[in-house]
Amino acid sequence: MRRETQNVLLLLFGGALLKIAFGGSYLRYVKAELFPWLVGAGAVMVVLAAVAIVRDVRAGGAATGPGHEHGSRSPWMLLLPVLAIFLVAPPALGSDSVLRAGERSSPPEETSLFPPLPPGAPVLSLSEFVTRAVWDDSRALAGRDVRLRGFVVHPEDGPVQLARMRIRCCAADAAPVAVELAGPAAARAAELPSDTWIEVTGRLRPGSATEGSGYVPTVRVGAVRPIPVPAEPYER
Repeated sequence: MRRETQNVLLLLFGGALLKIAFGGSYLRYVKAELFPWLVGAGAVMVVLAAVAIVRDVRAGGAATGPGHEHGSRSPWMLLLPVLAIFLVAPPALGSDSVLRAGERSSPPEETSLFPPLPPGAPVLSLSEFVTRAVWDDSRALAGRDVRLRGFVVHPEDGPVQLARMRIRCCAADAAPVAVELAGPAAARAAELPSDTWIEVTGRLRPGSATEGSGYVPTVRVGAVRPIPVPAEPYER
């Protein structure tokens, strides 16, 4: 690979990292805590590329390193993911990822007591709701209205679901968290297209989060309303 090709690719890769970091779309791929690392990596790549370009210009032209390929187009194939980020940024994982996930394991058992639920109809993450439904022996969710936020999923052989992807580090390790929607008000969610973001107000159906149900609890829905796509689409 020619030196000028290396420098251009390094500059573009660094620029792509800075673009998704400062534009906020990096949250579609990694968790928020990695923002400083993305900015640092992108800045280092841009600086290194700029220094190399200036050095080659001052030396009177770009030097060609050993093993270069005259007329080879293969190095430029590396530009495809960069162009995808610049031109059409891939969306966050959605309902297709939930449907492809197949059988799900039990949520991790909590080693400490669950805190009391706030009064009223509190907003809970889907991860907390499912974990409470499986492991909370205090039955704090019994008879309590809660609000859950996620996107619509339409399984081929079951009722409509509300789901969200949970990540530890990045989208590569994402796993789905879902609840099944039931009751007359669930028909409103069933009419919406897949990946539509909604807030559901409802109550847990006791005993529904079992191994037989794939640890997907059922929520009897009282109200459904569409919401904007959140800045952070993944739960942690």
